[in-house]
Amino acid sequence: MDSDAADDGDLLRAHGAGDSSAFGRLYDRYDRQCFLFIRRLLGAAHADAAEDLHQETWVAVARNAADFDPGKASFPAWLFTIARRKVWDHFRRQRVAVLAAAQDDAAMLVPDPGQSPLEQVQSRELAQEIVAAVEALPLEQRGAFVMFAHAGLSLEEIAQATGVAVETAKSRLRYARAKLRQSLAGERSAHV
Repeated sequence: MDSDAADDGDLLRAHGAGDSSAFGRLYDRYDRQCFLFIRRLLGAAHADAAEDLHQETWVAVARNAADFDPGKASFPAWLFTIARRKVWDHFRRQRVAVLAAAQDDAAMLVPDPGQSPLEQVQSRELAQEIVAAVEALPLEQRGAFVMFAHAGLSLEEIAQATGVAVETAKSRLRYARAKLRQSLAGERSAHV
């Protein structure tokens, strides 16, 4: 995200000026990260909505390109803000109060070919426990954790994306890490 971040604003402005390839370059640069971010926020119970919300996010980016202000936020922070709002809107439409923990996450279940069958089973079980622990986090903490750990956003960018102070973003991330450590403390010794 960092090597090409300087020209993200330029690409968005070029898109606004009619350069169709500029938007394609931005999309190619952030597409996978954006989709995985949405997927992780949704959790397994709502994974079927990820593709639609991903498309809605990019449509919103294209339509609101003129609103992007690089002085206020980096492009990734702005993109993840839009994606986060799309997920929150989905939850409001679905009237989701409590998110179910995941049963599976295919990306986390790919075994290492060098492992024994027992190690593969233990690895899958640990991956399922990690995914379940992340998805059991309160939504705001999960969002901060996923933005930091998966999307690579800084605390400042997380704060911008979520509309809170940096200290609040830092607290959410700290609480998420503490809950994950607590949830996974028993698992670590069982799988090591």
